[in-house]
Amino acid sequence: MSSFFPDLSFRKAASTVAKVVAAIAMMLPAASCSSTRSLADGEYRLAANKVRITNDDKFSVKEIQPYIKQKANTYLIFGWNPFLNVYNWSGQNGEKGMGKFFRKIGVAPVVYQPSQVTSSVENIERHLEYLGYYGSKVDGFAEVDGKNVEVTYDVTLGKRYRIDGIEFDVPEGSFREDFMADSSNISVKKGDWLSESALEAESERSAAYFRQNGYFGFTKNYFFFEADTLHKGDSSFLKMSVREYTRNQTPESARPLKKFNFGDVNISYDSSLKFRESILKDLCTIEPGSPYNENDVNRTYSRLSSLRLFNGVNIELTPNDSSIVDCDIRLSESKTQGFKVDMEGSTNSNGLIGVSPQFSYFHKNIFHGGEWLNLSFLGNFQFKMDDSNVKSNEFGVSSSLSLPKFFGLPMSRFRNREMPRTEINASYNYQNRPEYTRNIISLSYGYTGSLKNGHFLYQIFPVQAKFVKLTSLDEAFFDKLKSNPLIMYAYQSHFDQGSGIMGYYTTAKEMNPKTSYRYIRMQLDASGNFLSLFNRWMEYDIIGQKAIWATPYSQYARAELTLGNTIKLGETPNHALAMRLLGGFGYAYGNSSRLPFDKQFYSGGANSMRGWQARALGPGNSKMDDYFVIPSQTGDMKLEANLEYRFPMFWKLCGALFTDVGNIWGLNRPDYEMEPEEKLKFFSFSTLGKTIAANWGFGVRVDLNFLVLRIDTGVKLYDPSLDGSRWIGPRDWRKQDSFALHFGVGYPF
Repeated sequence: MSSFFPDLSFRKAASTVAKVVAAIAMMLPAASCSSTRSLADGEYRLAANKVRITNDDKFSVKEIQPYIKQKANTYLIFGWNPFLNVYNWSGQNGEKGMGKFFRKIGVAPVVYQPSQVTSSVENIERHLEYLGYYGSKVDGFAEVDGKNVEVTYDVTLGKRYRIDGIEFDVPEGSFREDFMADSSNISVKKGDWLSESALEAESERSAAYFRQNGYFGFTKNYFFFEADTLHKGDSSFLKMSVREYTRNQTPESARPLKKFNFGDVNISYDSSLKFRESILKDLCTIEPGSPYNENDVNRTYSRLSSLRLFNGVNIELTPNDSSIVDCDIRLSESKTQGFKVDMEGSTNSNGLIGVSPQFSYFHKNIFHGGEWLNLSFLGNFQFKMDDSNVKSNEFGVSSSLSLPKFFGLPMSRFRNREMPRTEINASYNYQNRPEYTRNIISLSYGYTGSLKNGHFLYQIFPVQAKFVKLTSLDEAFFDKLKSNPLIMYAYQSHFDQGSGIMGYYTTAKEMNPKTSYRYIRMQLDASGNFLSLFNRWMEYDIIGQKAIWATPYSQYARAELTLGNTIKLGETPNHALAMRLLGGFGYAYGNSSRLPFDKQFYSGGANSMRGWQARALGPGNSKMDDYFVIPSQTGDMKLEANLEYRFPMFWKLCGALFTDVGNIWGLNRPDYEMEPEEKLKFFSFSTLGKTIAANWGFGVRVDLNFLVLRIDTGVKLYDPSLDGSRWIGPRDWRKQDSFALHFGVGYPF
């Protein structure tokens, strides 16, 4: 381990990179005017596209911008893109040396192509006609300023026609009856503007309606539209027809439109897979003899896929002349068992090393009914190579069983695509620190699932229980705790019983998205409220808390919110700007004076304030607490903002420059009068500027597509715990405890 985390080499690396970043920071303002240096003779940079609507100030230019074929460079800060300037440092022959490096981390200027303006004009005119602006005129012209070109598109919107009347022409019989039953839902109505976009949207809506009501294979191509715009000056008469042949066919191909029922439903899978067929039948919503409904097919596909037990779910529908659709569902088996190994590591200039290995085993069909079993074994070891007395060991084992059902309700009650799952979790954790030994037993029961086609995930745990037992308290540590009751309450044996919910929404479902995406995560926990109903029958412990079997129970509320946004820059997937905002608070009340230690917030580490080791920052302006040999700074509230620029380097290596701003604070203030400096440990808007911490850093990542390995070095910029000047300049970045190195798996956010 010592060869992997050499302290001296870290200092040299931090010093070298610090000099490079400082040089870049000084060069950026000077180079900001140079964004065309890399262009060849005769080339111009497309600086901007502008759209002007000449005859309608209410029409949004956003409707037109996507149809401009050549996009200009994007800008990040008030019309300036620093990465464009970085690219141009390479000059015209930037394929070697530092020039190649600048081109890798920068963004290339968009070279103006006049032919694309002509194509864009045609594109815009076609789109405007599709929107119902007939005879629109678009002019595109370029203005040259040095080596920069700005293209302006002047748009004169064409004439629009109101729909003065609508006539329906549909086949007689049961189809006409079904059509008229849905006529109130037709989205195109008298008085609307005539447009192809509205007609296409209605044909898709109506076709879906018929496929959900027995008409197998019915598509929007059975709809035909004719509009007469000549009988009145500013209005039109619309004829909407449904024919018995599609737009690609001739009248000779006409066949009566008829309803279908589901026929035989067969489910087949590899004989080597041991599975209870009753589960598959419950998940399948296609019932023999029932009217054909496309939703039943889609639901069945999603529910079977959600088992994550099959490589492929293939549903083949075969119609016959007797208005029957037979269904053949073929399932191909995937790997049912596996394991994974995770490893995180960190160190700082004080020589404190942290290593966190984790081994996990999974089985996706443990009881032959799609039940997922997960077993995890984890460790967390912190130590100093030169001091055997400074060490902390943590071992843990956890198990979870996930069942494809909602206990208490039959599967027939759920007709959605996503089936909820019942979760039963149990874990044991042993922590041996210089100050104490702690044993933690946890149990939980609840439900998880997804909505919105997997974009929204939720967890609902009505039962969460935890028992924490502290033993072997160091005598000197215990004496220090007695002098600070608030700290003492956080480090005591306790019983925790409550409920929790979590919701997570993301625009991208992939583990490692290659496109821009956003996400939001909200978590709420409450504990002790149910137990407080039985206070009158409980005994008091030695410090005046209500207790169960001589162990006090915790009472608190806790909330955490995370907002994230990752913007992909250019066409390279690994070129991105990632941002995150995180806030959380917990409040102890009733039977508790402070949050339990395991529910408090901490800052620092591989995924937080990377200039600090985990649990080494805060609360507020607090110095490192001498109660603990190994960092253990915690608080009741946390605020953090992160910004990271990711760029490709070579092979599978990527780089990152980042900055983190944030801290933790206390909320439950003591009753006694505090000194001014002590008040800075607790959150206040008036002192936020003094207590917020900041760092910058750089990292190297290995992107294996399915996995990202990373090493990040965080360097402190502003440390609220320092006396005097809290700003840390380049000269001090090599000093003791001024940076931290983190090894991790996956992106930090």
